[in-house]
Amino acid sequence: MPRRISMCFSVLFLFLFLIGSANATAAPTAPQKEDDHVSHAAFRHPVIIIDAGHGGIDGGTSADDLLEKNINLSISQKVYMMLKSKGYAVVLNRNGDYALSDDNTWLKSRSRHLKDLAQRKGLSDELPSEIIVSVHVNWSKKEKSHGPVVLHQREGRSYMLAESIQSSLNTMYQTDRQVEWGKPFYLLNYVKKPAVIVEAGFISNLQDREMLSSSRGQKKIAEAISAGIIYYLSVL
Repeated sequence: MPRRISMCFSVLFLFLFLIGSANATAAPTAPQKEDDHVSHAAFRHPVIIIDAGHGGIDGGTSADDLLEKNINLSISQKVYMMLKSKGYAVVLNRNGDYALSDDNTWLKSRSRHLKDLAQRKGLSDELPSEIIVSVHVNWSKKEKSHGPVVLHQREGRSYMLAESIQSSLNTMYQTDRQVEWGKPFYLLNYVKKPAVIVEAGFISNLQDREMLSSSRGQKKIAEAISAGIIYYLSVL
């Protein structure tokens, strides 16, 4: 892990009690699908939640015949298996191509998008979660835009988690991108525990797209994300 991250961590510990995260009223969520990696009674200790972005009717961004939802799921499944194989308590919120909004019968809203986001947030309320890592793919009008971008809450631990994952992905991609405050994002505004959104690369960029669409590339991305999570947990 680069030296600058270690230095950032020592400084950021001073911020943990100065920066607060946004709060929201918790609401019960509907039972998960039978094939989900979720068993509420099984988790007595904090768990890592891996949020596979989009799904079902919501394909996310795209390029040619590639859909973001499929890339997110594949990378998330790999992160889940890597962390689980190392003994971490980890949950994957979907392991198939379906929209989480379909499970949300408790929120009285006509917005499918809002019901989807609220369902994702609700899982972190139901489970004793330690961190939430949401996996996504980026897109830009500028084809030259490439590399990973990790978004964080306005909260010290979230920033530290984002820095750790960003540094790990930068090493893999050979980039020097910085983390960003995810000000407008629902998940980062309403989840109470440290959460980040990982934009694993730009599907609009040819170089990134080759990485995102190949099994080998997805494995490398998953390894980098997992390494960043593990480093964060080891220094917390």
